[in-house]
Amino acid sequence: MKTLFLRDEGLRPWLEALMARYPVLAPVAKKSRFVFAELEDAKDVRLDYDTTILPPKKAFFPPRQELVQFTSTEARGCIDPKAKVLFGVHPYDIKAIHMLDVLFREGYADHNYLANRESAYIVGSSVQKNYEHAFFGSVSLEVPLTGHDLFLTRIEGGYTVDVLTAKGEELAALVTLTGASDVQVNVAKKVNDDAAANCPKKINYTSEEIQAKMRASWNSPIWDEASDRCFSCGSCNMVCSTCYCFDVQDDWNVDQQGGTRYRRWDACMTSEFAEVSVQGGSESFRKSKGQRYRHRMMRKAVYLNDKLGGPACVGCGRCSGACTADIADPTAFINKIMGA
Repeated sequence: MKTLFLRDEGLRPWLEALMARYPVLAPVAKKSRFVFAELEDAKDVRLDYDTTILPPKKAFFPPRQELVQFTSTEARGCIDPKAKVLFGVHPYDIKAIHMLDVLFREGYADHNYLANRESAYIVGSSVQKNYEHAFFGSVSLEVPLTGHDLFLTRIEGGYTVDVLTAKGEELAALVTLTGASDVQVNVAKKVNDDAAANCPKKINYTSEEIQAKMRASWNSPIWDEASDRCFSCGSCNMVCSTCYCFDVQDDWNVDQQGGTRYRRWDACMTSEFAEVSVQGGSESFRKSKGQRYRHRMMRKAVYLNDKLGGPACVGCGRCSGACTADIADPTAFINKIMGA
């Protein structure tokens, strides 16, 4: 790795150079919130955002993704990756993308995801303003910050630029950069350390302690108590940066001779998620809200730890912000169950 320095006045020309070569998805304002969207004008980028409504995983794993187009005689896959730049990704979302990389590569690799992922460039960015529900400073600390090509840290006068891969070198060559001084490197480190330390919310226990206590609490009444106000809407799943469940559907043409098979994001907190067909009707193997709430929390804090090197939660806080019933906050629940 090498660290360079980009002056403030160089950011817009660099983005324009990137936009001339690739679609650039970056944080932009949307009313009072922010979203990752393709830049139309470099001045629209907002690296001072707190968090985005949906996580940047949508660049590789969109809410709806066509898989196969078929007729009565043939089928054709829809994998068609296009090179793109995902610009301004916060560290917690970089970790989340790394987790999805692991999960989609294992076993029967998901090439619909991987083709999009491997054709992309990822430029990370320091957190300049913490989201009110964020707790990334106290979760998944064991999970490496890896998988990105460049990382920008806002300091006085500009940005330090960590060049991490050959793809990062390619992007960095499009702008005039100077070597960062030792002072600038140290300041950048403090900026990122402070952002993590100053998260508004915090989990007060280690991943191992939480994993053990949750497993031991399988039959506790706390699950029903915590989920009593749940609307089973699935909003917490839909905004999660590490959820990767999907449902596959066929969309038939009017002539009923062909159509499109696609997948869409699915949500384990909805009542129909665990329904299966049985003779004469259907059956659910997670009927109650408490069972579904327990499953969500176990997926985040227990089941995937060994595979990912830490919990499948990066502390973005989107679930807390999206929950109408105000019950999805992992920090509140985990700190409560650990003290029970």
